[in-house]
Order: sequence, then structure tokens, then C-alpha cells
Amino acid sequence: MTTNSGRFVKGVVRPGQGKHGPPKASLAAREAIARFVDGNTERLQQWLDQIAERDGPKAAFQCFATVLEYHVPKLARQELTGTNQGPVEVVVSWADAG
Repeated sequence: MTTNSGRFVKGVVRPGQGKHGPPKASLAAREAIARFVDGNTERLQQWLDQIAERDGPKAAFQCFATVLEYHVPKLARQELTGTNQGPVEVVVSWADAG
């Protein structure tokens, strides 16, 4: 919603604007996984050692990474490109102080 002047009013939700952040169920699941990981570090290490012996260190690392992505949220990734998908060009210039 806006005022007559066209400015947005603090605290007023615009049409089509949803809540920000992950749903409560996702947060609860992440918290449960975090408690499990924190409470079972020795067992997780044993499991990873067994996987490494049976399937190799790469498989053990992949298992670790899979568990970790639920314990620590993923970071957003963005690829920046310049004109025509080329490299980004940064031009720095100084204004004359005179």
C-alpha cells in the first residue's frame, strides 16, 4: 500500500509480497539436523571413516558435504559478466579537486 504521495508506508505489506526467509518447517528441520550432528560427532567420524575404507575418501567427503549442507545453509552464488557475456570491466576515475 502507498500513501497519496506514492511513498510506501513502513510495516504495510504490498500485494503479492510474501514473508521473507525460509518456512518454519525448514528451520525446524535444520535445527534438528544441527542437534543431531552436534550430539553425534564421534559417531559421524566413525561412519565417515567406514565409508572412506569401503568406498574411498571421495565418497566419505561427499557424505560429509551432504550432511553439512543441511547443518550450514548454502551461500548464494552469482556470476557477474560484462558486456556480451565478457569479463566485468571496472573503470576508476578521479574528479578534479581544483
